[in-house]
Amino acid sequence: MKVNLVSRSGREVVKGGIELTDEFKVLFLGVRFQATVSDLQEAIHARIKKYYPSRQRLTLPLQAGCKGKPVVLIPKKKLADYCDGNANNLTVVFKDLGVQVSYSTLFFWEYLGPLVIYPVFYYFPVYKYFGYEGERTIYPVQTYALYYWCFHYFKRILETFFVHRFSHATSPLSHVFRNCAYYWTFGAYIAYHVNHPLYTPVGDFQIKIGFTFGLICQLANFYCHLILRNLRSPDGNGGYQIPRGFLFNIVTCANYTTEIYQWLGFNMATQTIPGCVFLVVATLIMTNWALAKHRRLKKLFDGKEGRPRYPRRWVILPPFM
Repeated sequence: MKVNLVSRSGREVVKGGIELTDEFKVLFLGVRFQATVSDLQEAIHARIKKYYPSRQRLTLPLQAGCKGKPVVLIPKKKLADYCDGNANNLTVVFKDLGVQVSYSTLFFWEYLGPLVIYPVFYYFPVYKYFGYEGERTIYPVQTYALYYWCFHYFKRILETFFVHRFSHATSPLSHVFRNCAYYWTFGAYIAYHVNHPLYTPVGDFQIKIGFTFGLICQLANFYCHLILRNLRSPDGNGGYQIPRGFLFNIVTCANYTTEIYQWLGFNMATQTIPGCVFLVVATLIMTNWALAKHRRLKKLFDGKEGRPRYPRRWVILPPFM
């Protein structure tokens, strides 16, 4: 089989071998007819060590004038499956995804920051460095908020290692810095205001309602993650499936729904502007993810050729979306 590997820009980089950059010379791949995509990735990696398989993204080229996303080659499938009737020739588009880290590493570091930063503002006299001297009154709501916050992120870390099953093994290293900047900054921003010496708590009834509602949503969120876990095998395989049961019978992304509502409960109890800003930003991000997943599931499960039809559901926030 002749494999023509081209860069994302379309420049041909393989003609019986590899030629991606100056460090690439014409290197024969020796790809067999029955070779898999994984074999091709290993062949590339054997010649250029920095391009390990998880760093590679191999796709079919888009035809001229076609719009949409290119077909991503699945590692376990045979290269011949993508030849489209021409078993002797295949053009593959190569993209370097950059240095990769595991998703468990990514999530651990992004969640560790808020878990560590928040208690600093509660336990230590950091406000004297901001010009506030004297004794600081600690209200019960601030203590409850600390427990609520730490429980949430400690739960997230445990879920990362013991619950989640990832469809993709790795993520770009740059995402660690991006996600940490997001979570750590908001963690410090919210902690600073909730534990501030000038903070004024809301009424006791509102505090109890907020934390109770939020805690229920945290537990519901954990159950949603267990349901999603069971849709995949331990190695992360299983493809897209229709999630069923519990809140998934109502909304496509019940995990995002409960995530949003648990922060709504936190903000009902603490009522700070930074907390509300975080809620709005997180809602917008998760709504975008939910819409993409909803469209993908509806496209995959269209009721044609024996495939099941995706049931009518809200996307993320019933009865609004």
